[in-house]
Amino acid sequence: MAKVLEKRKVIELRLQGKSYSEIKKIVNVSKSSLSLWLKNVPLTEEQILGLKKKKERAVERYRETMKLKRMRRSSCYYVNQINKWIPLSDREIFIAGLFLYLGEGNKVSRNSVGITNTDPSVIKFALYWIINSLKVPKEKVRVQLHLYNDMNFEKESNFWLRELQMEKSCLTKPYIKKSFKTSLDQKGFGHGTCGLFVHKTIIKENILLAIRAITDNYSINPIKFDIID
Repeated sequence: MAKVLEKRKVIELRLQGKSYSEIKKIVNVSKSSLSLWLKNVPLTEEQILGLKKKKERAVERYRETMKLKRMRRSSCYYVNQINKWIPLSDREIFIAGLFLYLGEGNKVSRNSVGITNTDPSVIKFALYWIINSLKVPKEKVRVQLHLYNDMNFEKESNFWLRELQMEKSCLTKPYIKKSFKTSLDQKGFGHGTCGLFVHKTIIKENILLAIRAITDNYSINPIKFDIID
């Protein structure tokens, strides 16, 4: 909890136009923590000009210049990766979904296909995979949110429905954790956790066996599944 309060104070000071060195004099945190917490809270040009020390102005301008260079470099890499990998074939998309399921999917229930994550981009791909690879109609997909006591269900459900372009009728009863989001210092829980679910035993069995077929044949010590005629 103390670290959460420190982070809030650091961001508040940054929004006031304080430099890193000025913030460190007020809040005793490492430079690495400042860099992590403030990477998306830059100073405006007016705030930079308002800094008292010329050295601090130079440091802030250098920081912004390096950030811009990283953004340009990332943009270039992104275009290169688009050209290299896109478009994916239906087979490649299906396999990508299998490995997503291997990492994030529900493997316990016998008849429920489910993928849960905090990242909207992961959940949006999962929905695409369910609809286009598994051939499940969108209206058959159910959404369950895992939220914390201090989170607004209406606000967060609207967020996920907008991201997924789904209707309110797809929502099931949310799972509300008794702990509090404010006690966590993790950006990943910004909108809680979203799970997509489809109840279909045959689809679930085929997903798990497709995963097993791949992992059995591409591992250090391959184990063949006994096939019964």
